Amino acid sequence: MKAALEKAEIRKEVLRKRDSLSPEEKSLKDQGIRETLNKMPEFQKARSVLFFASFRSEADTLSLIHDAFKSSKKVLVPKVKGAELAIYEINSLEDLKRGYMGIPEPIETVRPADLDEADIVLMPGAAFDEKGGRLGYGKAYYDLMLAKRKRPIPLVALAYELQIVPGPLPLEPHDIRVDKIVTEKRTIDCHG
Repeated sequence: MKAALEKAEIRKEVLRKRDSLSPEEKSLKDQGIRETLNKMPEFQKARSVLFFASFRSEADTLSLIHDAFKSSKKVLVPKVKGAELAIYEINSLEDLKRGYMGIPEPIETVRPADLDEADIVLMPGAAFDEKGGRLGYGKAYYDLMLAKRKRPIPLVALAYELQIVPGPLPLEPHDIRVDKIVTEKRTIDCHG
């Protein structure tokens, strides 16, 4: 119970800060993340990328998805189906429409895909620590999906520097850690 309360407080505070970014600040930070991610070897060599489709004040992924199409990468995007995430391959940004909670999600006519098709997974979240602890939005969608991996896949969070919290996050046994975090200022190797 204590961990859940701590998580809720951290989530609320970090999201308040993220939501308060001006459009100009957000745009500059998004550009920094885009440049850093595009230099990351794991991203450069990936032929198939599982993106999250950004919404609200999340780090922008729609421009990254656009870049991936231009680089001939296969683009996979999750969709909320009940209590789980289903994965689909999209062929253009037009294959996304507002879905669960207003999040852009793949339309039903695109090809269903499998998590293990991805060479890298880009993940959203509310807050992170430098050891890869990730605080999501409270539904454990990514934790449940990633627990089903049949092989290791690099897990990379995209976040603003203000989402990195000092000290360890209050994690639970089912919480899956990320391998790296890309911010507008740096790449954090969570195993280093």
